[in-house]
Amino acid sequence: MSAFFAGLLKFRRGPWEMVATILIGLGVFMLMQPFVLWGFTYSFITTLVGTVMFIIVSHFPE
Repeated sequence: MSAFFAGLLKFRRGPWEMVATILIGLGVFMLMQPFVLWGFTYSFITTLVGTVMFIIVSHFPE
């Protein structure tokens, strides 16, 4: 098993912060794209979930 997935299973800060950051970036991308309406519709909740997740996982151990 790779170190990334092992960190996810052990609730380590690094991998979970990366997942939260990707969610924030995905939400911002969904907000800015003009092509798909459902992407724009769910962009705020995606960004919000990523932000709250980042705040929570920043308290996980290294």
